[in-house]
Amino acid sequence: MSTENLPQSPEQPPRKPRVAVVFGGRSSEHGISTVTAGAVLRAVDRTAYDVLPIGITREGRWVLTADDPERMAITERRTPDVEQFAESSEGGVVLPVDPASREVVYSEPGSVPKALGEVDVVFPVLHGPYGEDGTLQGLLELSGVPYVGSGVLASAVGQDKEYMKRVFTSFGLPVGPYVVIRPREWEQDEPAARKKIVDFAGEHGWPLFVKPARAGSSIGITKVDDLSGLDEAIAEAQHHDPKIIVEALLRGREIECGVLEFEDGPRASVPAEIPPVQSHAYYDFEAKYIDSTPGIVPAPLTPEQTAEVRRLAVEAFEAASCEGLVRADFFLTEDGEFVINEINTMPGFTPISMYPKMWEATGVPYPELVDRLIRAALRRRTGLR
Repeated sequence: MSTENLPQSPEQPPRKPRVAVVFGGRSSEHGISTVTAGAVLRAVDRTAYDVLPIGITREGRWVLTADDPERMAITERRTPDVEQFAESSEGGVVLPVDPASREVVYSEPGSVPKALGEVDVVFPVLHGPYGEDGTLQGLLELSGVPYVGSGVLASAVGQDKEYMKRVFTSFGLPVGPYVVIRPREWEQDEPAARKKIVDFAGEHGWPLFVKPARAGSSIGITKVDDLSGLDEAIAEAQHHDPKIIVEALLRGREIECGVLEFEDGPRASVPAEIPPVQSHAYYDFEAKYIDSTPGIVPAPLTPEQTAEVRRLAVEAFEAASCEGLVRADFFLTEDGEFVINEINTMPGFTPISMYPKMWEATGVPYPELVDRLIRAALRRRTGLR
């Protein structure tokens, strides 16, 4: 029988790519991650993408959350919490473990699991351990789901300030003096570990910066002016990470530069300068996020200095095998040399953060920045690359 005159079923329109924005997490940067998620959710082009907000509580439970970016903001000097937006106090989200399926499942005790549909790409806006450090990236690699940002190795290197500096040194990038105290050193011989820091101070002078080796957003950092403040600073850093790093003061200007992955490779933004903060000992968490201390964009540098810091930022991106985005932080010393302090593979991404501000000044506004990162992730294959 001829089928020419039978009614034809209309073709289904192509499905929009589905983006899971994953935020919160178990680190001390949980609140800032939630603020970042609000900014990303506002910026995603809903005509181009479907969006699935997934929060991770401080205890590590994955939850469905309300798509309510306006509430994900700092209020009364406090950062928000994923629990405020969770749709259930007991339900949980499960990512696929089979690379052949990208189906996300939601389940509650006593109920039949509910399929939420496939996810095409994950936009992880987690900061710190259990999110920015390669752990989540490894899970997504096992699941076969593309994601925004660097892979397992680069994420781990970018989180650990010691190994980051070791990688940079091996590629000939200049780093400042530092010393590391590992947990076993402190546990087995605390006086010897403390003496290691005191000897470092004797060589490089006070003040020193005592930091958690694997944390961000300036959390747990103390500027130590003399020996009397050392023990308290060590305890504060170890509260966030049993491994600590101690850095010498580098006198000079703080310069930042963003790197973004384009179709033809990574490019650097115009740099920014973080001016001295009069009301804070240094550019700490409150100066960054609560008091919103403004940076200077673009940084007042010579054309030669601007070109040099942009070159070094891309070199750092490549040295650590980064993907997607990086913010590279430098000191411009009194001798006129750039010294790299660190990179952030998922930098502060709120509307007031320096990374988006630098790219806006370079000609890439926030919504386009978010779109470029999603498209770069969709282009990239999972697995070895």
